[in-house]
Amino acid sequence: MESKRVATLTLDDGRSIEFPILSGTLGPDVIDIRALSKLGIFTYDPAFFATSSCTSNITFIDGDAGLLYYRGYPIEQLAQKSDFLEVCYLLLNGELPTAEQKAQFVSSITHHTMVHDQLARFFNGFRRDAHPMAVMVGVVGALSAFYHDSLDINNPQHREISAQRLLAKVPTIAAMTHKYSVGEPFMYPKNKFGFVENLMYMMFATPAEDYVPNPVLVRALERILILHADHEQNASTSTVRLAGSSGANPFACIASGIAALWGPAHGGANEAALKMLEEIGDVSRVAEYVQGVKDKKYKLMGFGHRVYKNMDPRASVMRET
Repeated sequence: MESKRVATLTLDDGRSIEFPILSGTLGPDVIDIRALSKLGIFTYDPAFFATSSCTSNITFIDGDAGLLYYRGYPIEQLAQKSDFLEVCYLLLNGELPTAEQKAQFVSSITHHTMVHDQLARFFNGFRRDAHPMAVMVGVVGALSAFYHDSLDINNPQHREISAQRLLAKVPTIAAMTHKYSVGEPFMYPKNKFGFVENLMYMMFATPAEDYVPNPVLVRALERILILHADHEQNASTSTVRLAGSSGANPFACIASGIAALWGPAHGGANEAALKMLEEIGDVSRVAEYVQGVKDKKYKLMGFGHRVYKNMDPRASVMRET
């Protein structure tokens, strides 16, 4: 990121200051404005439209070209050739795992999927018709009351353990949240299943009969999870980083990210799109609804992420899937 190029800012009172121009591996150059405070002035950039809040080696997005890379790999290749836990390993460690590394990683995640039995009692405090995201915020945040042994953010091993616990336990909590809302008993994880199979088992199995995950649906959900594994400095990621900057408990930080994800301008857009389809009702109302959108009566949801000006590369993978 080092550069000898500079940008010079000259104020109307004659004062000037030079800022280094930094170049990443991919993407546009950035101007390092940290020295601006020496002049006693600051920048104003609502929503960070032209501001980078950190350096990152993880994800690259080019909205104009419709590109999304994880650690330098195009999302289309990863969705086609990798499974979800391989992609998680890639995001966490920077490289795809060897066969031995993958086996060790999968084993570690598999044996972290159980949650403390007392955590299950938290659900009784929620109404059955509570919004699932409200339950997720509460229960994931409650993990901070159960795991106290790996909280030093400056310790790489602690960070790894906390990340693996979250990766393993959040699907279990999500499935329990669904089961609670529909009045069915919790289904505990089975180590014989893969990561996505386990999620589907916990979501849809019942004690009354055997459940065999449909391999076509497993692969479809696996790709959905890969496509959503990371998306640069989005609202929820930025929220987790902001909460984490105070040294807060990592599980509480993730709960804050879930709260940000809840909003209809972020992860909640999926829910908003489903509500819109329910409001339309059937094909006979499509033309009327589209006219209502043009008249600013309705808001059109689910027609593309705002960062992509050309094509969301995830959409082509989803269409094929």
